[in-house]
Amino acid sequence: MSSPSEQSPSDGGLRHRMHTIIFEADTPAGKAFDIALLWAILFSIVAVMLESVASVRDQYGRVLRVAEWFFTALFTAEYVLRLIAVQRPLRYMRSFFGLVDLVAILPTFLSVLVPGAQSLLVVRVVRLLRVFRVLKLAHLLGQAEILLTALRASRPKITVFLGTVLTIVVVMGAVMYVVEGGANGFDSIPRAMYWAIVTVTTVGFGDITPKTVLGQLIASVLMVMGYGIIAVPTGIVSVELAAATRHAVDSRACLGCGVQGHDLDASHCKYCGHGL
Repeated sequence: MSSPSEQSPSDGGLRHRMHTIIFEADTPAGKAFDIALLWAILFSIVAVMLESVASVRDQYGRVLRVAEWFFTALFTAEYVLRLIAVQRPLRYMRSFFGLVDLVAILPTFLSVLVPGAQSLLVVRVVRLLRVFRVLKLAHLLGQAEILLTALRASRPKITVFLGTVLTIVVVMGAVMYVVEGGANGFDSIPRAMYWAIVTVTTVGFGDITPKTVLGQLIASVLMVMGYGIIAVPTGIVSVELAAATRHAVDSRACLGCGVQGHDLDASHCKYCGHGL
């Protein structure tokens, strides 16, 4: 006799029907739910944007606030239903879309304590990523999973790289503070570090510039180094991306935790172990 965690999606039940409608778009009901959700997200984002326009806010502020609370209540109910539909809600809460769904409703409640926090509701635009599933673009979700895998694999090397860049910035900032001094705008090491960051990233705002010959020589060396530094993370991610591309993934949503991005031949979720 199989355990509840090993039951197949065909076993039926209210939770399975909710999961099919909310997490999948292969059925008419699931597709209709996702399309309605996408339209609600779009309208809520437009409402937040319009509220930031002073003339519109003065004339329609009350209507926009009511719309904002309506959409928040709608998304809150949807979030609760998603937690009910999966057998491991904590897993879903910690997943990418779970965190996005939660963050999408928090700003409205925070606005009660912190005026203006509702402007952060534009984060709901991230939820539009669900359009890939609705439009049968699941292979793009697989490509996104490949990219995330490459970024995770690159993290140790990128961390070492950023540590090296930070060391260069601190050293060069201190050197420029000594060479140029406060008379030329380098009145502190932190401000000189800011100049070093702007220079090594080849942004070059020009608000602080070296005036002495030695300072200009150091700046020239740092600028040339900047071009080489920019190429390093690109190479690191490219190598990991090539390695991750060899492992294809699909977009099946786990019945247990709702997470997507499993191997094509997987029979169980790699995050919670539930049968797929």
